[in-house]
Amino acid sequence: MKRKIKKYEKMILEILYSEVIERKDSEVKDIVIADKQTHHYMLVRTGWDEWQNKKTFVNEIVIHFHLAEDTGKIWLLANNTDVPITDPLHKAGVPASEIVLGFHAPSLRTAYGYALS
Repeated sequence: MKRKIKKYEKMILEILYSEVIERKDSEVKDIVIADKQTHHYMLVRTGWDEWQNKKTFVNEIVIHFHLAEDTGKIWLLANNTDVPITDPLHKAGVPASEIVLGFHAPSLRTAYGYALS
C-alpha cells in the first residue's frame, strides 16, 4: 500500500504544480501544500487582489486531493477550476475505480463512473 500511495502522491504533486499560475504584477500567489503525513495535497490561491480599484483578500482552495491510507484510493475533495483534473490521472494509468469524487454525494459518485468510496 505504501508504494501505491507514494506513486499516487507523485502524480498528484505533478498535477498540482502544473496548475500553478504565475501572475506578474500581482500579490496573489498559487501555493502547493503537501501534508505527506496525512496525505492531503492542495493548490491554494492567496494574497491581495485588486479589482475595480478595490483591494480584496483572496484565500481559496483551488484543488484538494486526499489519499486514503487504508485503500490507497485518490479522493478528489475540491476542484474549483474549469479543468477536468482527473484527466491527467487517467492518462497516467489510474483507473476510475481508484478515484473517488468526494465532493459529490455518494449516490452520485458511481453515476460518473468513479469509485463510491
